[in-house]
Amino acid sequence: MKSSNRSVIRLLFTVFMLIISTMSGMSQKGLTLEEALKIAEDNSPTMKKTRLSLVRSRENLNAQNAALKSQFSLSVNPIGYSQNREFNDLISEWNTTKTTESFGLFTVSQPIVLTDARISLNNRFGYKDSYSEYTDKTTKGFSNRLSLSLDQPLFTYNRTKLQLKELQLALENAQLNYAIQLLSLERQVTQAFYYVYQQQQSLEIASQAYQNMQQSHEIIKNKVDAGISRREEMFQAELNLATTKSDFENKQVSLENAKDDFKIMIGMSLFDDFLVLPNIAVDTIGIDVGFAIDQGLANRMELRQRKINIETSEFDLIQTKALNEFKGALGLSVGIFGDNEKFGNVYENPTDNENVSLSLTIPLWDWGERKSRIKATEASIETANITLEEEQNNIILGVRKVYRNLLNLQNQIEIARRSVTNAQLTYDLNLEKYKNGDLTGMDLNIYQNQLSEQQLTYTNSLISYKLELLNLKIQTLYDFEKKTPVTPVTTLENK
Repeated sequence: MKSSNRSVIRLLFTVFMLIISTMSGMSQKGLTLEEALKIAEDNSPTMKKTRLSLVRSRENLNAQNAALKSQFSLSVNPIGYSQNREFNDLISEWNTTKTTESFGLFTVSQPIVLTDARISLNNRFGYKDSYSEYTDKTTKGFSNRLSLSLDQPLFTYNRTKLQLKELQLALENAQLNYAIQLLSLERQVTQAFYYVYQQQQSLEIASQAYQNMQQSHEIIKNKVDAGISRREEMFQAELNLATTKSDFENKQVSLENAKDDFKIMIGMSLFDDFLVLPNIAVDTIGIDVGFAIDQGLANRMELRQRKINIETSEFDLIQTKALNEFKGALGLSVGIFGDNEKFGNVYENPTDNENVSLSLTIPLWDWGERKSRIKATEASIETANITLEEEQNNIILGVRKVYRNLLNLQNQIEIARRSVTNAQLTYDLNLEKYKNGDLTGMDLNIYQNQLSEQQLTYTNSLISYKLELLNLKIQTLYDFEKKTPVTPVTTLENK
């Protein structure tokens, strides 16, 4: 009677757990790797900061391009009054002047990128009422000064063009950095994604082992109750069942912890539940290591970044050579001035205004400052060239290592697949022996553990192969599974 009650209670408990498991499964959302990468790209703090850096570089370039267009400005002084008493050397007397004036200045300024010059159109229109104590006379009237001027640097580098090029390289570098960070994020998310999958598989294997142990426990229980087997076998079966149950519960905890860590990484709500849906099907992929190396050397964005560093260092050298340099400036200005008491007669008797100026800066002695700074900058350029060569060698080494790892992993996958098949057959054979009483529960537990280990090894070998394929894609910017190049930079314009 007691045994019957225990069976009923066990059945009710099993039904209750199945209901809870079903309800939990209904609330779970299937999450693919592509969906996880999209969430991470949008919500990752690292990607947010990289995007902001990209926006800053783009807007700086936009601002510089806008500054190279015609600039219009208008300054207005509605009213100004001054009263001054000063000693006039011309008449050797103290003189008091009172002046009231109002004027406006309109300017159109246009930089010229080709020659680093600036051409300006200025028009100053005003009204002045001035009294002088010496002449005891008040002069009032309108005036207008219109002029066109050109300022042209001579014997020096084009600063406008250099600044524009620097901003263009800064934007390109920011785009490259964004793409590199995106690939790095893909690696991190993929590793974490497959780690969650490993925990899911571990839980499933532990669940299978627990079910197998429940089955073997029921077998030995029936035998002990029938007096066919010794009661010591029942003790061992209960210990094995408790051990597999504890392992099953530990795997549940590990899976939930891995899920929480994954949610934090990709920026997912901690209150959302999900089930990863990976694609770990592995087909043998033939890889030409020479082709892979060529793709890496042609496409790797780090190489372009190193070349940008070299170009930037060369710009620094240009600026350094401009220290204490011989240079000049040419200024040209032509215009017309007119004044009259009546507004309409301002240009009744105009006056031409012309101005030409040439200035030269001639360095004499700087105690070797310029020479030393040039040598220091040249050393920086040489360092950047060495760094580029190192990056090229690192790419070649990286591709070779990944290629060798892929060949090795293909062998490991085949061995692991056969090991799972053998372990499953071995467990099934020994389970029959256990049913027939020819094998102890402790021995059966050993075979169960071997089966679980081989299943995990096979899953891990598949995941390692997928991760190494991803590593090869990152190393070469070529997807050998899809046989297409990877061009992340072209996707940045709308970010």
